[in-house]
Amino acid sequence: MATNSRLNSILFNKCPRCQQGDFFVSGSAFSRNFDKMHEHCPQCGENFMPEPGFYWASMFVSYAFYTIYTLLTFFIVVKGLDVDLDYYLIGLVPTLILLTPYFFRLARRTWLSIFISPRPVNVHIPETSV
Repeated sequence: MATNSRLNSILFNKCPRCQQGDFFVSGSAFSRNFDKMHEHCPQCGENFMPEPGFYWASMFVSYAFYTIYTLLTFFIVVKGLDVDLDYYLIGLVPTLILLTPYFFRLARRTWLSIFISPRPVNVHIPETSV
């Protein structure tokens, strides 16, 4: 996978601009501070909090991830493996609860990556001082 892509920053907790700095403070989605974000990229200084309420819309992205996960697992488990629907639903609910921190982080990184494009490789854009 190209290291200078939006998908790389979404999947590996990296800044969408420079692909170097971490987006979240903790490296794991399953730690106590799973929701703590850097306000600016530790490497390039990109603002991760563009405006108040910016990440409100990431809840819709999270909803899309839950839907995709549920549909994929349904077709694999119920249709493919011929498991009873009741057993599938009994296993699905705890799985979705356990994946909540992961989808939370994934949705926020995806939402910000929609608006910030990666810096091209081998091109240095000097930071402007204000």
